Amino acid sequence: MLTGTTMLRAMKAPARAVAPDFAALRAREFGRLDDGGHAYLDYTGSALYPDRLVAAHASALRASVLGNPHSESPTSLASTALVNEARARVLRFFDADPEEYVVCFTPNTTGAIQLVASAYPFGPDAPFILSADNHNSVNGVRAFAERAGSRIHYLPLDDQLRLHDAASELAVLRGTHVGAGLVAFPAQSNFSGVRHPLALVGKARALGYTVLLDAAAYVPTCPLSLRETPANFVACSFYKMFGYPTGVGALIARRESLMRLRRPWFSGGTVEYVSVQGGSHLLRDGADAFEDGTVNFLAFGAVIDGLDFLDETGMPNVRRRVGALTEKLVAELRALTHRDGSPLVRVYGPRDRYDCGGTVAFNVLDRRGEVIPYGDIEARARDARISVRGGCFCNPGASEKAFGFVAERAARCIEETTRAGWNQTEFAARMKACGGADAVGAVRASVGIPSNEQDVARLVELVAQFGAGFPT
Repeated sequence: MLTGTTMLRAMKAPARAVAPDFAALRAREFGRLDDGGHAYLDYTGSALYPDRLVAAHASALRASVLGNPHSESPTSLASTALVNEARARVLRFFDADPEEYVVCFTPNTTGAIQLVASAYPFGPDAPFILSADNHNSVNGVRAFAERAGSRIHYLPLDDQLRLHDAASELAVLRGTHVGAGLVAFPAQSNFSGVRHPLALVGKARALGYTVLLDAAAYVPTCPLSLRETPANFVACSFYKMFGYPTGVGALIARRESLMRLRRPWFSGGTVEYVSVQGGSHLLRDGADAFEDGTVNFLAFGAVIDGLDFLDETGMPNVRRRVGALTEKLVAELRALTHRDGSPLVRVYGPRDRYDCGGTVAFNVLDRRGEVIPYGDIEARARDARISVRGGCFCNPGASEKAFGFVAERAARCIEETTRAGWNQTEFAARMKACGGADAVGAVRASVGIPSNEQDVARLVELVAQFGAGFPT
């Protein structure tokens, strides 16, 4: 009888990965890229799934009968076993001791962060401290903190978009309040690709802080060991890592840290009982108390296979490959000039690219040195079947620092534009007129496992056209 147990796999550590032939891997698992003439350079937006992942998942689903796990039927128990196997597989991938960590499945990274934000015991003596470089899903945590009366502190960035002496800043702040509070930062910037020092996790915890690590941009191309980097909470999305399935992420939490959270509500799946007459309820223990409703139980076979794929490819191999391609992309963009020798491209972030990931934010300049609207580059890339991304990438702090926003002038421009009815073009014109900044967005290219030198060359060739009068 097929009840879903056919999807379960032996729980064994993957073999040590040897360096793969990335060209062969691309042809075998991502052949649709070349078949369709695509240069896909938006891996920070989403990874691409290998063919084998969706084929194996479809085959397993066709051979299985899986029911809602909130029951004791054979099909429900099969789903429960699959979910539990996926939890164990996630912990193994992140080198997390199951005695210390637990996995709560969420819809995505944002959902994982929101679980912490809504349940963390903020208050006047429990501040929220976060890096200026953060996705808006982390910036949004400040709404919960402010409502509880917490103070908000941003850790500044230097001119290279790296955190500026963050450990010292935390030590100084620790002396200004009774409680330690919550510290949040990304392991890797989704704007500049900067990898912020993971040692900050241990330093912050030594000062008594609770640490929320946004790993969404980091773990698709870098190994993360929670034995070496023992963050209290880690948030990630699996589609960022291996493309499929979407709609599944995780909050990986230290057990004692999870127990200190206080959920502001309860829902189906999170309670042992609810009494309407008595007005009472009892939350379940551990991860079950944080997984609202029914988890995407049909997806977990693909999550397991996706993590196997990354382990077999070898995260150190991926990191080296992505690093080499990114260095090539940055070097070739920076080498582009106009006919008079003036630079054609402004790349944001560290010049040396030391300890940076596969994400590159840049703007194209005209002969006068003024920024060409990023939408023009996006449009040209779209016509050439090159996938890049334009804007601020939901990271206002890194964007403001990169573009040179002057706080007072930017605030005035925001107010004026909002009052008139928000319009991105009008805001950009006001910012330029008042001397606040010469850019309000950028182009972002990012590489991943299937990327190759031809993808990089196609983007560089397209950008070079803007220096040959295509526009002026």
